[in-house]
Amino acid sequence: MNETTQPEVRIQAPAIVFPGATSHHANAYRTAHDLLVRRAPREALEVIEPALAEEPTNRGLRSLRAWAYLMRAQLQKAHDELEALVAEDPSDAWTRHALGRALERQARYDDALPHLRLAAAMTGDPEHEYDVLRVERLAGKITPAG
Repeated sequence: MNETTQPEVRIQAPAIVFPGATSHHANAYRTAHDLLVRRAPREALEVIEPALAEEPTNRGLRSLRAWAYLMRAQLQKAHDELEALVAEDPSDAWTRHALGRALERQARYDDALPHLRLAAAMTGDPEHEYDVLRVERLAGKITPAG
């Protein structure tokens, strides 16, 4: 008897923002974060921008906006937001790593390396260390063994 397997079908709920979900910046943060997790950056930006208009210095919302820009490949906007966030708080490892990734995606490897190295040192995260090695290789700092 010959068994065939069916391909796995993944169904994802549409990105819907319910009334009242953005009435306060904390609600906007939760809603936007959920949208970004579900890979809906356009919808997340629609939630983030009005909340930031009311509270332009909110780091959480600004970080989410930078994440949305990265997901949409709006790399210059992401870079500008992340650079400002790093200047305000140099100890924020996520922001520093995201800035390094934004620079890497623009092929600015030498500019990306200090941020990626510092984020890797701050977190000890093996994935961050892998990112450093990848960018060092792309920048021609190391060559593959072989």
